[in-house]
Amino acid sequence: MALNPEEFSLDTAIGTVWHDDDFLDDASKQLITSCLPEECDGRPHGEDELDILQLALSACDFLSDIRGSRIHWLSEEGQQFPHAVRKFIYHTALQFHQCDDVLPDGFLGPLAEFINQTNSHVATLNYDNLLYQPLIEREVLKGYSGALVDGFHRTGFNVDNMERLYSRNFGYYLHLHGSPLFIDRGNSTIKLNQCDLAEQTDTVSQHIVLTHFEHKPTVISGSEVLLSYWRKLAEAIGESEEVILVGYSGADDHLNAMIHNAANVPVRVVEWAGAGDEEARMEHWTETLASEVTLVRRENILEFQEW
Repeated sequence: MALNPEEFSLDTAIGTVWHDDDFLDDASKQLITSCLPEECDGRPHGEDELDILQLALSACDFLSDIRGSRIHWLSEEGQQFPHAVRKFIYHTALQFHQCDDVLPDGFLGPLAEFINQTNSHVATLNYDNLLYQPLIEREVLKGYSGALVDGFHRTGFNVDNMERLYSRNFGYYLHLHGSPLFIDRGNSTIKLNQCDLAEQTDTVSQHIVLTHFEHKPTVISGSEVLLSYWRKLAEAIGESEEVILVGYSGADDHLNAMIHNAANVPVRVVEWAGAGDEEARMEHWTETLASEVTLVRRENILEFQEW
């Protein structure tokens, strides 16, 4: 958002997908709009409106998994619903990989140097490639030779790939809300290259969290990749001297609870100076995280370098 608030707006990404027939046909849009609140003006605009949609998706998945009946529990339209929703979610997340904006070297350089020196863990909540690809290019992620690993190796994801064997001391790169790079092939979850994304015209994924905040833990538990990342996050926080939150709104209760439970780990919050009154923001973070909080405010958070 510090780079381009319009381009990286969730509402903008949803609108792009919604109005492009190559992504969603009219039948898919009708299935999705049937689960939106009455006050919506024809399409969803944000996660808060996806409450009923996620409940319906979970119900369809449950009924589809019932075996042994001679008839399908769902109507023909109901059987099409999960694919339509997951395609909508996938292509919405994909929009954030299609942007031309890049993080400034003044932000990336000190961060990459800090990670290489400390093997500090990195966890992201967004779907964009702004940080991940540059850290690959800077060889912060370089198989087991880099400072970080994310569990993908050779044939795909396996949480065993994140075990520190042979005295290795790497940190973790945790895509907490998933990525459009992650797709299922057979019994494996593989990671696409950025250049392969343009070919994913009919792709769906269970490894992206885009839903009402109450249902995010449900989506996470339905993905081996995401569930592994969240379990590793608890481990990562437990072995860290400090948690630094950069550009985080505080809206994900499941993350707040995990930080709250690590009561002895101090937290530094780096946020936009325009987020509100400093005293009120400090009170907000103290109540949200219930921890030792240091608040750092910047007119542009990408100018932060004091890792």
